[in-house]
Parts: sequence; C-alpha cells; structure tokens
Amino acid sequence: MGIFITVLILLMCIGVSNVINRFIPLVPVPLIQIAIGIILAISPFGIHMPLDPELFMILFIAPLLYNDGKRIPRDELWNLRMPILLLALGLVFTTVVVVGFVINIMIPSISLSAAFALAAILSPTDAVAVNSMSEKIHLPKKITRLLEGEALMNDASGLVAFKFAVAATVSGVFSITQATVSFFIISIGGILSGVIISFLIVKITKAIRRLGMEDATFHVLVQILTPFVIYMISEELGVSGILAVVAGGIVHSMQSDFTETALSKLKVVSSSTWSVILFILNGLVFLILGLQIPDVEGVIINDVSISNVKVFTYILVISVTLIVLRFIWVYLFWSDKWSIHKRNGEYKKRKQRLMSSVLIALSGVRGTVTLAGAFSIPYVLDNGRSFPERDLIIFISAGVILFTLILASIMLPVLSKENKSSEENNEFEQDIFRRIMKIGIKALNDEMNDKNKKVALALMSNYKKVIKDNFANRNEFKLSMQDRKIEKDILFIGLMEEHNELNRLFELGEISSCVVNKEEHILNNMERYLAKKLRFKIVNRIILLRNIIANMFFKSEQEVAGLEEIKQTKILTSKAAIRKIKSQINEENMKASFAVIEHYNEIIRKMYRVNKNDKDDNYNKQKRELQFRALQAQRNEVQELFENNEITRETANKIRKFINYLEAIGIEEEII
Repeated sequence: MGIFITVLILLMCIGVSNVINRFIPLVPVPLIQIAIGIILAISPFGIHMPLDPELFMILFIAPLLYNDGKRIPRDELWNLRMPILLLALGLVFTTVVVVGFVINIMIPSISLSAAFALAAILSPTDAVAVNSMSEKIHLPKKITRLLEGEALMNDASGLVAFKFAVAATVSGVFSITQATVSFFIISIGGILSGVIISFLIVKITKAIRRLGMEDATFHVLVQILTPFVIYMISEELGVSGILAVVAGGIVHSMQSDFTETALSKLKVVSSSTWSVILFILNGLVFLILGLQIPDVEGVIINDVSISNVKVFTYILVISVTLIVLRFIWVYLFWSDKWSIHKRNGEYKKRKQRLMSSVLIALSGVRGTVTLAGAFSIPYVLDNGRSFPERDLIIFISAGVILFTLILASIMLPVLSKENKSSEENNEFEQDIFRRIMKIGIKALNDEMNDKNKKVALALMSNYKKVIKDNFANRNEFKLSMQDRKIEKDILFIGLMEEHNELNRLFELGEISSCVVNKEEHILNNMERYLAKKLRFKIVNRIILLRNIIANMFFKSEQEVAGLEEIKQTKILTSKAAIRKIKSQINEENMKASFAVIEHYNEIIRKMYRVNKNDKDDNYNKQKRELQFRALQAQRNEVQELFENNEITRETANKIRKFINYLEAIGIEEEII
C-alpha cells in the first residue's frame, strides 16, 4: 500500500508541476519537478525512493529512448551524422581524458581511474533532459536535431567508458586494446540486436494481423512492451541495451511509413497512449532525481572532514570545464554545412559559428542517466578497500546535473532569441500560419464525398481566402506598429458607433431586447478579438464579422420570426458606422477607412440577400462536422510541431488562439 501511495503522490506532483509552469513559464518544468522532489524528500512525511540503476534504466530510459528513436527524422539524423559522431564519440572520450586529469589534479584523494570514471559518467548529455529543455527553449532546428542525435548515442559511449574505468579502479587492471574491442562489440552488437529484435516483432505483429486480429488495443500493448523486450534481451547478450532500443525505435518508424491507411485507428490510439506514457515517465524521471538530492547532499554536507566550500568549488570548476571543452570542440570542428541559416559574408559566418558553438555548449545538459551511473559504483574494491570517494563522486554528479540544468534554463532563452532576427521570426510565423491553414484544407479534402461536396468546397474556399488575405504577402508581418494601430482604431470607431446606434434604436422602441443582446454579443466578441492585437488584415476582420452576422440566421425555427428585424437592425448599424467613419477620414487614415467602409457596404448587401430557406438542417450538420474535422487536424498539427520543437510555446499559443477564433465565429462560406 505504501508503494501505491508513493506512486500516486508522484503522479499528482507531475500534474502540479505543469500547473505551476503555467503561472511561472520562465522556469522549465524539469527544474520545477526537481524542486518538488527535493521538497517531498525533506518534508516531515519524507518520501525516500532508493535509486536502483538497473531498474531505472529499463523502466524509464529504455521506453524514452525508444520513442526518441521512433520520432526523430531519419533524413535529418543522417545529414548530421558527422557532427553527431564527433560529439557522441570524439567529445566523450576527449572529455574522459581531459576532465579526468583535471579531477585527479584538483582532488588527489580520487585516484586517476576513479577520476576517469567520474568524467565518463559526466560526459554524456541526457536525452530526456535535452528534450524537456528544448520543449521550453526554442533552439534552432538543426541544433535541436544535433543535440537529440548526440544524446541518443553518447549514453552508450559514456557508459562503456564508465564501465571500464570502474573496472580498472576495482581490479587495478586496464587494457586499452580490450577496452577498444569491447566498445565496438557492445556498440555494434547493440545496434544489430535492436534492429533484429524490432524487425522480428514487426514480422510477428504482421502475421497476427493477417490472422484477422486488428484490435488496436492489442497492437498498442505490443508496442509498449517492445522497448523493454529489446533492452532486456540486448543486455543479456552483453551488448548495449541503450543503442538497441534507439535502433529499435528507428526500425519501428520505418515500418510505420509503409503501414496501410486501414490502420489509421491504430496510429491514433498508439499516439495518444504513448503521449500519456511519455508525459508520466518524463515527469517521474525528474521527480526521482529531486528525491535523491537531499540524501546525496546530506552525506557530504554533514561530513566535517570535507569543506563545503571546496565541494561546491569542485562542482563549479568541473561544470565550467565540461562546458568550455564542449565549446572548443564544437568550434574547432564546425562546418558551414551544419549552419542554421545560409548567410553570406565572413563576419556573419564567424558570428554564427561562435553563437552556434555557445548554444551547443550550454545545451550539454546532464540528467538522471549520470546520477544512475554514479549510484552503480560499487562500495568496495577487489582488495576489500572502499571505493575512493564514492559519496563525493555521487555528490559532484548531482551538483553538475543541477548546475547545467539551471545554467541552460537561464542562458539559452536569451541566446536563442538573439540568434534569430525579428525578420526571420516574422517570416517563420507566417509560414507556420500558412501551413496550419493548408492542413485544414487537406483535412476537408480528405473528408469530402458526394454527399458533403458542396459544403466542403465552400469551407475550402474560405480557408483559401484567409490564406490569400493574411499570408500571401510576406510584407504583411512587417507593418509598423503605427499602421496596425490605425487599422485597429478605424474598426473600433465603427464598432463603437454600432453600439451607439443599437442603444438609440432600442430607446426609440424600434428593436427588441433580444436583437440588442445578439448584436451586442457579436460586437463585444469583435472588440475582444481586436484587443489581442493579432496581426491580421482589417479586411479579413470584417469578412469574419460578416460571417458571424450570417450565422445568426441559421438557428432553430423559433428564431425565424425575428429574422427580418435582425437584418434591418444590422443594415441600420452598418450605415451608422459608415457615416461615423466618413466624418473622421483624413489623409493619414484614408486607405484603411475606405477598406472598412467597403466591407460594411458588403455586409449591407449581404443582409439584403440573406434567405433562411437556402440553408437546411442537413447543410448545417455537414458544415459543423467538416469544420470540426478541419479544426482538429489543425490543432493536432500545432501540437506535433510543438512536440517536435519546431515552434515555441508562444507561437503555438498564438496559433491556437487563432484556431479557437475560427471555431468561435464559424468560418464558412455562405451559399446563397
């Protein structure tokens, strides 16, 4: 029962950490979860969860790395193979040697082989930490892919180096030849093991499917078990389980590319299930890390034989050495082929090389794999003596993890923003908005059939019009703040005059309170929309307003009687808005004023043409269903872009607001 309560508390804390992040978005979720873990450990009812390295690797790291291998774009991984290998192999072994000597010189009580072991476990970046940080900090796409590829591979090289360094410390014997041969056997064997086992699982599931077992739940269960099976078998064979699950994930993604469309339900269920699993596992990883820190620190801080100032100095020096060495390595081996943007001029190339090297250096975040490795250090040597400074090594590992996480969360947001000009941001956002609208069109086209063709074509026409009006011109996002203010002010003038005209007509008894409430609701929605300061053309705002008006007429039969009153009211308020705008036209606002007037005239023409009989219940039902499909496809695309670190949280929220607005006002073409 105690274990169940502990797990339940940890799951609740995952939810709490994400709620806290909504109120403190500047602090990454991993740091919040680590802090919650520390609080749980030091609280009166203290939760203590001993870290079993072997169980931790199979329960958390295996499925997380399997998913990373499954989702990372293979073509991008292949294009960046050279820098990934330089970081995952060359930098790891260089770090072991350089940082190992630094540790041994700075802390003589740690033998050279033990220092190499500490350097080895600190050398690999953590894939879970990198992905969690990149969700919050929008790094350039190529750097993100480079870091992901590095993190997938350097765990194996770092852990192999760690294994031999620990073995040398325990036994006092080390053979460079044996270590090299073992490394290649473990690495290549791990990759082959993952490929073969994953391929066999794919073949078995296909055979089961041919027998008629198409149950999505069963096949999702097989997918969930796959990384655990691959890892356990590979480790039993004496090869790298980490590389095996990564290779298995890549094989699975290759198989998915050729999966027939009949299995679309399986893809949806699988995606939803894995998203929940990954959300929980990522949260638990950092909560468990937080739970370990008080116990680790308590041993060293309470040890009177060790100066606390010295210990924290060790952590600072080792962390800085790791970052500086990483920067030098990337800068020396940098190639223009890896550039984030293709810039001309030697100065810009040097600047980008420097900035990219800094970003990659600071992104070398260490995580729980480092701490799990440190905890796996044996207590005693073969000669019966204690392992040299085991507690200090674990403490330094935890300190470096926290230092790199905190430094990255502070520095990367600033540097990543500086690395991207406002012009590039504007063009990028515009491209994303256009892509999202096209996803909606594609969804409508996929759902179109003979019965709903008329409605689908109408909706697609409106989506295309939104693209044309808002995103066709690349200069659209470059309007000055003054230009946008003029546009917004003109529309506010029209909306305020419509409010005034409504009140005047109501006071004269010419319209009912029901009509006033409907019109006021629409006008208030438009004002709230404008207050969000979204960058869309005034023309489209009026078109959307027109659609809101039209939608009022297509309700229940009880509302038909008031249709004529609503039409006449809208005509009167639109004419009042035109008169008000005309009275305030000057040279500065002339162009925007005429645009607003023209579309108010379009609304008036619209009101004269509205005919309820042209819209039947079947049409409205088809419209709602198709629009729901299109909007859902757009939301799914936004979430996928965000999860793949292609857009920032800010951009994702901006697009979601726009999609919500499209849903609220029901963007559809009126077929009259």
